[in-house]
Amino acid sequence: MGYDISDYRAIDPQYGTLDDWDNLLKGVHERGMKLMMDLVVNHTSDEHEWFLQSKSSKDDPKRDWYIWRPPKHVNGKRLPPNNWKSVFQGSAWEYDEKTGEYYLHLYVSKQPDLNWDNPVVRDAVWDVMRFWIKRGCDGFRMDVINIISKTQGLPDAPVVDNSQYYQPASMYFANGPRVHEYMKQMHIEVLSHHDLITVGETPFTHDASELAAYVLPQNKELNMVFHFELMDLDSPDYSPLVKKAWKLAELKDVVRRWQQYKREEGFWNAVFIENHDHSRSVSRFGNDSKEWRAISAKMISILEVTQTGTLYVYQGQELGLKNFPRSWGIEEYKDVASQNYWNLIKEQRQKAEGKEDVDMSDLLDNFQHKARDHARTPMQWDSSPNGGFTKGIPWMRANDDYPEWNAAMQIGDEDSVHAFWKRAIGVRKRHDVLVSQAVL
Repeated sequence: MGYDISDYRAIDPQYGTLDDWDNLLKGVHERGMKLMMDLVVNHTSDEHEWFLQSKSSKDDPKRDWYIWRPPKHVNGKRLPPNNWKSVFQGSAWEYDEKTGEYYLHLYVSKQPDLNWDNPVVRDAVWDVMRFWIKRGCDGFRMDVINIISKTQGLPDAPVVDNSQYYQPASMYFANGPRVHEYMKQMHIEVLSHHDLITVGETPFTHDASELAAYVLPQNKELNMVFHFELMDLDSPDYSPLVKKAWKLAELKDVVRRWQQYKREEGFWNAVFIENHDHSRSVSRFGNDSKEWRAISAKMISILEVTQTGTLYVYQGQELGLKNFPRSWGIEEYKDVASQNYWNLIKEQRQKAEGKEDVDMSDLLDNFQHKARDHARTPMQWDSSPNGGFTKGIPWMRANDDYPEWNAAMQIGDEDSVHAFWKRAIGVRKRHDVLVSQAVL
């Protein structure tokens, strides 16, 4: 399972087999741990059999499993059904020549959005969840789950950026009109029958009451959500890839408000400061210089383990892994978000300046601080080639510092970031006040 899922009941051969998954689960359970699956059901891959059938004909039974609309024509020019911008730039619609209609993809064109308004689609999702639960899965992280319900009529988004035709449209797809109906149905049909952990990813949303609706126990939806008010602290409204100055008081205010929010009503926090969609915290919120890196990483550990809620630690965070260096060129940034935004800004500058060779150094400065790519370099296990991650060719090269900053060098070193994290988590486990009793 990934973010372009072509089969919800299989493992991509690049990563193994279902038998391998069963062995992983067995090993996890033997160690007293549990295993969550990433449930990606806002969209599928365009290679999924559901979509292949859907695009085969307007009359196919699965046509309305996805969101198809005819084009609109303005002055004889064919245009997408509305002006919604994809999260990754350009139109959120892709034209299908065979059937003469567009399908909606809020992310990339290889990720067509499912039509959750179709009850048959929802039943299919419940069946996918039951499949993994029966196999032993202990819970789900639900990818962009707050965007499964779109506003009826799919109206044009207001124009807020005059430099582009396509406009951000989250007001018409985030926390949509039927999203809580669907989440409650998920709880009734699936979640209520099992002891599972559930966390929903909820982008485009800072409003506390909006987020609480997914979490408050009386609503019977999810245990918690990943919201992004802290992660958006250093981002301007127009792009998460650009660095904005922030103040410590602002960070403290975000943490304090959420730690105290509706505790008496049972609101539960998901505590995190790193994940696959954000750069490394020691580079972003600390100081990753040689002198201060380990100290900064340990201070971030203290910030995290002393917040109440469920703590999530991203791979490499426990080692104090940092962003790769500014010397890396744009060719090293593999993420579609980085590449598409780079191309957009470059094209705008070329047009404005009337020349091909334009200065993009400021954008590389921003990428070095903010790009998602920094969280996606190979894990630094040891000092062997590729950080010990693979003997093959990785999708990205390992960070330049892997020979001297890796797991093997830190394990057994009582002064390391890794050892500090272990002690800090141990303290957290011994004191309930750090888990469930906000005192800020």
